[in-house]
Amino acid sequence: MRSRPGRILRSGRDPEEDRVHDTARARVPAQKARKVLRHSVRGQILDALRAALIEGELVPGEIYSGPALGERFGVSATPVREAMQQLAVEGAVECLPNRGFRVLARTPRELADLAEVRALLEVPVMLRLARTVPADAWEALRPEAAATAEAAAAGDLPGYAEADRAFHRAVLRLAGNAQLVQVAEELHRRAQWPLPGAPRIRRADLVADAAEHSALLEALIERDLPVVESLVREHFAGS
Repeated sequence: MRSRPGRILRSGRDPEEDRVHDTARARVPAQKARKVLRHSVRGQILDALRAALIEGELVPGEIYSGPALGERFGVSATPVREAMQQLAVEGAVECLPNRGFRVLARTPRELADLAEVRALLEVPVMLRLARTVPADAWEALRPEAAATAEAAAAGDLPGYAEADRAFHRAVLRLAGNAQLVQVAEELHRRAQWPLPGAPRIRRADLVADAAEHSALLEALIERDLPVVESLVREHFAGS
């Protein structure tokens, strides 16, 4: 028997079958949400481990196991191991088969080298941007500078580290080079890990460091290239 026009829809299925398939497709967002949630756990653990590194809670030279850290954070060992593997890619830890992860120790020379590389990479970009970017674009970065000042005033070291990277990331994005932003972000993150046994950074030092962001914006708005270069170099050296 020939079906009436319009009765057969999509690949020869009847309307009732299409309704079932449409219902199944409607469930897809919920499935995606569950996946995002699982990924969110790994991301939260990664953020917590990065903060612990900056705070000095993860001690250079010490070995940490996935199950032990998972118990500390109230999660299984799997998201901890995944987060630790990302930290290994970033150079913060090394993987020890069947043992866990060892936090790598930094040296003053390594930090000095990082500061030098950051300056070689970012100073020329900053100077080029200072010549070409209009004042209103720099004014739009006031909230990022203010966020670093707020974190510094609160003595929030991990919060300041994140806000500091966000400020520099926002500046470099004006160059329109995604590869530059990515490389600079990685170098910046590595520069924030403390030296073994170093005292915790004082709030006053954070406040002084944050003030350099506002001073840099003023110099960029005024297109004062000598001051821009001096502030950026001193900022990296102080980091």
